[in-house]
Amino acid sequence: MKVLLLGSGGREHALAASLAKSPLLTRLIAAPGNPGIARHAECMPVAVDDLDGIVRLATEQAVDLVVVGPEAPLVAGVVDRLAEAGIKAFGPSAAAARLEGSKAFTKELCEKHGIPTAAFRRCRSAEDARAAVKSFGAPVVVKADGLAAGKGVTVAETLEQAYAAVDAIFAGDGGEAVVEEFMAGEEASLFALVDGRTAVILGDAQDHKRAFDGDKGPNTGGMGAYSPAPVLSPALIDEAMESIVRPTVMAMAEDGAPFIGFLYAGLMIGPDGPRLVEYNVRFGDPEAEVVLPRLKDDLLELLLAAVEGRLKGVQPKFRRETALTVVMATRGYPGAYRTGSEIRGVEKAEARSGVTVFHAGTKQDGDRLLANGGRVLAVTALGADASEAQMNAYSAVDLIKWPEGFCRRDIGWRAAAASEEG
Repeated sequence: MKVLLLGSGGREHALAASLAKSPLLTRLIAAPGNPGIARHAECMPVAVDDLDGIVRLATEQAVDLVVVGPEAPLVAGVVDRLAEAGIKAFGPSAAAARLEGSKAFTKELCEKHGIPTAAFRRCRSAEDARAAVKSFGAPVVVKADGLAAGKGVTVAETLEQAYAAVDAIFAGDGGEAVVEEFMAGEEASLFALVDGRTAVILGDAQDHKRAFDGDKGPNTGGMGAYSPAPVLSPALIDEAMESIVRPTVMAMAEDGAPFIGFLYAGLMIGPDGPRLVEYNVRFGDPEAEVVLPRLKDDLLELLLAAVEGRLKGVQPKFRRETALTVVMATRGYPGAYRTGSEIRGVEKAEARSGVTVFHAGTKQDGDRLLANGGRVLAVTALGADASEAQMNAYSAVDLIKWPEGFCRRDIGWRAAAASEEG
């Protein structure tokens, strides 16, 4: 099979590495790809927001399947455009991608179908949002309604912080916001593979959103992750699938927008069980970098089964080991940062057993590897438990020489502490 993979981040590198193992694969093309993806695929300079270019590339290369990595082209309707051209694609339609493209849409769907989530108010003006903030009180959560690359959420500890978040959302041309009650508990991520009506579990993980050690600093797209997540017991996973994921899948089908693709449920685990924080309509990043290395099954075969409506009875299998990834980011991220600094030692890190360095924001300049983004590398290691995976990952991180980069030094601290106690 000829496969076209869309994207250029760490998630897409993890997808490329897994797809490349499939005996079904004859050729893998990536658009636009990155230096890490180039080890597995032929990279072509077509941007993920160039829908015309993507359809043209898929047609000219006669690909059998397009796998869409990031959320923006999904929300923009790339799967619909490919379908119109007679090209099979893995990912939701624009109508189904509203589960991530509009937080208000998802909250209203949950309200309609009794799916457990935080109380909320949809706000179309700053005045309405400020009133909602006041009614909920602090702490309170303020979210921009649309896509925000994982950074459109403010967990405000004071009313002043919440009002500032509201002002930022409605500045300029304005927008919409969702104001939610604060949910106490521990966050975890559950991934499902969906074929329109059937949803099967595709792993679980916990990530670290805050930029600095001790869960301090601004929210980011994710500074590290580990899988499996000890907080998600088998019983809690079953409960989340039955009370949250599967009702959502059925609701979308009944509404004429069947969901096909990766459905990523961000969960809050509290005293009353799991509640939905929000959905993403693609694999997580950096969660893909810890879930996919544990997958035993043929990823390409699973994606085909989803696209062709054949997931009933499928149960993906995973390795017993824990995977842990540490994101190395450019200093200044998630604020302003400079690109172009040189990174050395990646080969030494990857020479360690069980270690893979996924490229999230790099570019090649001759023999030099340069930083070309905020989150730049995801250093992933396997271990018998979280403590060993953590030790292996940081041993690899320490072999990478990049003075202009930084990383958290406490990724997986909860799971590692639990495994040491055990």
